[in-house]
Amino acid sequence: MSEQDYKQAVKDLEAATDEVKRFADTAKMELGNLGKVSDETKQRADKALTEMHSLSTRVMDLEQKNARRGQHDQGLARRSLGQIVVESDEIKTLLSEGERFRGRAAVEVKAITSASSTGSSGTTGLVVADRRPDIVQAVPNRLLTIRDLLMPGTTSSNAIDYVRETLFDIKAAPVEENPSKIKPQSEITFELVTQGVKTIAHFVAASRQILADAPMLTSYIDGRLRYGLALAEEEQLLNGDGTGQNLHGLMTQATEYVAPAGVTVRNETIIDRLRLAMLQATLAQYPATGHVLNPTDWASIELTKDDYSRYIFANPTGLAGPTLWGLPVAESLSMKAGTFLTGAFAYAAQIFDRETAIVAISTEDRDNFVKNMVTILAEERLALAVYRPQALIKGRVASAPPSVKAPLDPSRKKKNDDGKDPEEG
Repeated sequence: MSEQDYKQAVKDLEAATDEVKRFADTAKMELGNLGKVSDETKQRADKALTEMHSLSTRVMDLEQKNARRGQHDQGLARRSLGQIVVESDEIKTLLSEGERFRGRAAVEVKAITSASSTGSSGTTGLVVADRRPDIVQAVPNRLLTIRDLLMPGTTSSNAIDYVRETLFDIKAAPVEENPSKIKPQSEITFELVTQGVKTIAHFVAASRQILADAPMLTSYIDGRLRYGLALAEEEQLLNGDGTGQNLHGLMTQATEYVAPAGVTVRNETIIDRLRLAMLQATLAQYPATGHVLNPTDWASIELTKDDYSRYIFANPTGLAGPTLWGLPVAESLSMKAGTFLTGAFAYAAQIFDRETAIVAISTEDRDNFVKNMVTILAEERLALAVYRPQALIKGRVASAPPSVKAPLDPSRKKKNDDGKDPEEG
């Protein structure tokens, strides 16, 4: 079906609708002058109405075909001009009362719009605005990484109890085979740790009609609410202070960075600091498996150059993932700029999901009921257990990495007037 066929069908429908209106005016005049509607007028009106019904059905079929092909308003349902007229109360009254009808039958055909709750498009009449199918998000989704670093788990309780070793003083040593000698005694102590299951939740209010009229909005709001939970979860997993209803996050339980003894670093950089943090974890017998950095600090590392503007770590034309000292780097905006977290994440901590993210819709509130509103609530329940704080090293990064002196390509070296290399003296 061509666009021309559709336009012609609409044009014919408008003409048929005008014909029906003229017969309505004729019927009114005859009722006023003769007290009844003539048989000829009835027959011609019936014929006009039949024609209008046929054209209305044709236009509706064409519109549905276009909708399926995604050519007109991406499948948004709308009534044709003929449907509006035929289904109007005025025309229904005319058809039902016949000779008893008195008065004028007029139908106001309003502009067909795709108005939203906050504005309207430029759609008028039968010319539908070129509606984009997607919603432009006010706040785009950001990459969330912290959950993926940790060991997953589930629970059916409202709290997690676990025993954590606080001391293992090893005194094992060779001993002689002498019954009178007392063997060395080691010391091991534990503590019981309880982490309560916490709830993360939020809701939005929406019109029941707009959700019914635009089903796509329901799934969209569902997705955005679930993302909101994940965003709050990322912040809690990393920075929750453990007070009130906050999780006890990784940063608040991690071990402070202390420069390991026996290593001397001159002009320490961010890169050096992260390597020393890996060493601190290793010396605590928990070899690190990754780093968490703010994107700004990771960009500073990747942009490190030598004195000749050559990138040391990055390859601008490459697609290698973020890696430093052989360990993956997780970039998170929840990590404050200028700080870092290095450690054996899956070994150090575990997430326990009590209730994964769910979205519920309710109209039970009295105000919702009388205002035709619905409340859409999203919530999840989880706990975080940090088994080994020593396996997580936190600290502040050193100043931005300075340029690094590196040998110049021999072909680029300059010679003194005497032909000698200036670095050779």
